[in-house]
Amino acid sequence: MINSNVFDYINVLDKAADASWTRNEIIANNIANIDTPGYKRQDLNFEDELERALGHSRYKTMDAKVADLKDKHLQARVVNDYSGFSYRTDKNNVDIDTENVMLAANQLKYNGLMEGIKAEFKNLAAVTKSS
Repeated sequence: MINSNVFDYINVLDKAADASWTRNEIIANNIANIDTPGYKRQDLNFEDELERALGHSRYKTMDAKVADLKDKHLQARVVNDYSGFSYRTDKNNVDIDTENVMLAANQLKYNGLMEGIKAEFKNLAAVTKSS
């Protein structure tokens, strides 16, 4: 088999889309627990992991950085966000307005990632068609 990196960007976009989907589920869980005393909002830490993984190879092109990424470096982690902060007397730190904004922003990000994946496959199809 020919060793090719044609799926490198698709793999990274796929991981990012998975993380975005998981973030949607976490935000929905935050909203569901808005009245649970002591509940601390959660979020997903994917972007920092991606930035850290790409930053390990400072003097390379983006293509080389993406090719060097390993799946193990792109593991999103669920974190308690602002766990020491609460403006409510029941120690819950979920704010419905913040969660709705986060949900809308995440939906836009997910849709953009899906468009990016679609564009990568379209480019791949165009190259294989012309060959």
